[in-house]
Amino acid sequence: MVCVMKVHVANHPLISHKLTVLRDQETDSPTFRHLVEELVTLLAYEATRDVRTQEVEITTPVTKTTGIKMASPAPVVVPILRAGLGMLEGMVKLLPTAQVGFLGMVRDEKTLQASTYANRLPEDLTGRQVFVLDPMLATGGTLVAAFNYLIERGASDITAVCILAAPEGIKIVEDAFKDAKIDIKLVTGALDEKLNEHGYIVPGLGDAGDRLYGVV
Repeated sequence: MVCVMKVHVANHPLISHKLTVLRDQETDSPTFRHLVEELVTLLAYEATRDVRTQEVEITTPVTKTTGIKMASPAPVVVPILRAGLGMLEGMVKLLPTAQVGFLGMVRDEKTLQASTYANRLPEDLTGRQVFVLDPMLATGGTLVAAFNYLIERGASDITAVCILAAPEGIKIVEDAFKDAKIDIKLVTGALDEKLNEHGYIVPGLGDAGDRLYGVV
């Protein structure tokens, strides 16, 4: 079985508008953070189209009827620190009952390889839908490492939510999991042109972590 990552570019005027402001180097950090939260809520709407539900019987003021509610076990939302933390509030606005885990990952600026330095996740993710939050899918190394970490814990249904993605990063992720028997999806606000020689997305928006929280 060959795994083909499903890629959904959320083409919406509000998303395009917010992305334009985010890309502008004159946009300050408070505005950037606020827009990221709003943008992620829009992306979350697309990312959760296939969230699992179950039927439930309720009584309205008029009659009995059948509706749907979120199925158990609840989804798990995993922001990748530090930049992914700026996306968390926008995601849990739509998934308030989701559990939240954390992955601390850092990319070596020379090798562009990602390594994990911290995690706070359920030990067993079997049967759980997992939503990974990372602003930029650039070289793909961070998402590949994160996906492998989640798969080791039993995850088989993973959706990445990214503000921007580059074609090179998408290919890296697809190649890494082409033989994996898991369901992998990507929802992004835009598919940009390419990566530059430093591994940054072009035209991109710069370093998302720095722009969210300032340079440290």
